[in-house]
Amino acid sequence: MGENVTRRNSLSRYLPGWAVAVSVIWGVASAHAGQADPLASVMWDSVHQEVLAGQPVVFDPAVRVITAARVENTMQVPIEVEVDDSVGPVSEIVVFADHNPIPRILTYRPLSARPRIGLSFKVQEATPIRAAARTADGVWHVGGQWADAAGGGCTTPSAGQRSRAWESHLNEATYHRWPRADGSERLQVSLIHPMDTGLAPGIPAFYLTRLVLRDQDGTPLAELLPAEPVAENPLFALDLRPARPGKTVWRLEGGDSDGNLVAASLPPSPQEGSQ
Repeated sequence: MGENVTRRNSLSRYLPGWAVAVSVIWGVASAHAGQADPLASVMWDSVHQEVLAGQPVVFDPAVRVITAARVENTMQVPIEVEVDDSVGPVSEIVVFADHNPIPRILTYRPLSARPRIGLSFKVQEATPIRAAARTADGVWHVGGQWADAAGGGCTTPSAGQRSRAWESHLNEATYHRWPRADGSERLQVSLIHPMDTGLAPGIPAFYLTRLVLRDQDGTPLAELLPAEPVAENPLFALDLRPARPGKTVWRLEGGDSDGNLVAASLPPSPQEGSQ
């Protein structure tokens, strides 16, 4: 063993930089490959490949998924994801459900925001609900919990399909901002959108695909990439770090799968106390 390590260290001096990088990544992957899925999901290997491209993972209690253990409304399942600062800087968070016909629920890039997000989504059956947070070394830190559900949320038409009143208000945003004593803020923003998965008979997929929160100079603060399982008329909750002086007016921009645009101004809410 000692001879092999010495030989590998010696060879690394003569390998191109990319080869050394590949060797390091392979070593990280090998270190985590033997970890058993703590949720014992028969779909883990499949979703690891589909959602995380088979990249290195570590099951980490510092990534917390807070949701109902028993789901009553499969069309609106609330979830909160929190990543401890001990994990280090997080570039991306992916939320997914192993047993959903479309596993990926949302990708969140916190940019200058904190690595926390709340939302609601649709679930098809009992399943592990997971969040994976990627750190600078390329490793995904994964947390999750089981949710028991009767099923059918992903294949049921949205409520808006019955009245279609949403058509005249598509992508309209309502929001509230709660300031905190340290200058940070909690943002809740909701948009009018049916978020159809395309799995209900005769109803094509129609959903928000990208949202970017910017300050008034256009600097991006956070980016969301929703997928089909996000709930109808989605509500997102974000934790924003203290704003730059004079940059307290935010804008939400983006679009959906049919090319309809989102454009909303989010100035500070009337002060109702801090959270």
